[in-house]
Amino acid sequence: MAEKWKKTALFVIDMQKDFVLPGAPLLVDGAAAIVPDVIKAVQVARERGMLVVWVVREHDSLGRDVELFRRHLYTEKGGPTVKGREGAELVEGLEIHEGDYKLVKTRFSAFFATHLHSFLQTSGIDSLVIVGIQTPNCIRQTVFDAVALDYPSVSVIVDATAAKTPEVHSANIFDMKNIGVATPTLSEWCEAN
Repeated sequence: MAEKWKKTALFVIDMQKDFVLPGAPLLVDGAAAIVPDVIKAVQVARERGMLVVWVVREHDSLGRDVELFRRHLYTEKGGPTVKGREGAELVEGLEIHEGDYKLVKTRFSAFFATHLHSFLQTSGIDSLVIVGIQTPNCIRQTVFDAVALDYPSVSVIVDATAAKTPEVHSANIFDMKNIGVATPTLSEWCEAN
């Protein structure tokens, strides 16, 4: 196993039923198409001995910890990605294994108001690989924060990430490339040593 993989974490962002399944309340149109590639990325990461970090949203049933612009989606009956409800679960084919790490966030960036940065530092992680959804929001903000925190290597696997439209996805990938983020395809990343 290459030493670099021990210092690399794969972030799987928001691959939850309320974002991915047809008819989901917060459906990201491109999400279902990338599920097989996300599954493959997780498989390869595990084979390499990488840390897999599952970044998920889990909210209070009344939406008290949700961004203001989304609070209208929550009532006394709940809302999207409520902790303990089916919509907050990972989609079929993705599961947390022993040794993986689950990080719950309540905003776009996995770093915002979480302990992620200190966890990665104490785990010896200095390189990040990102898969999941959605490119202009959770992926982009997590990536920009990682760059601001001086992680020396940040990669976004372009065909294991998605947005509502291919155009939005491409525009955001372009912006991330411009700040030094690597953007390999899944096959390119799988072939890397």
